[in-house]
Amino acid sequence: LAMASQTVITVQPRFSAAQQPGEWQTGLLDCCSDCGVCLCGTFCLLCLDCQVAGDMDECCLCGSSVAMRTLYRTKYNISGSILGDFCAIWWCGPCSLCQLKRDINRRKELGIF
Repeated sequence: LAMASQTVITVQPRFSAAQQPGEWQTGLLDCCSDCGVCLCGTFCLLCLDCQVAGDMDECCLCGSSVAMRTLYRTKYNISGSILGDFCAIWWCGPCSLCQLKRDINRRKELGIF
């Protein structure tokens, strides 16, 4: 029997391409792009809050938190900052939550959630 030569790997392979910054699937004020989410955010914000938290396997009522938005943005490499997340939630809370839910829905449709 001939012995097969064995190659010893001494360096761990790496992914060479840098991950590109992502973007939100819709803008903060693109409410009309998904009327169902917009209506839920307008008339039952707590329901939408729980839906977002459930989508992300987190505790109910955490969906509209700065931590949740930052976690989501970090997971999908969406550019921004914690301060930007805070400002979006503080001054445009319902719109911010609707944007997050629209993004989750679109990523689910694309199979990348």
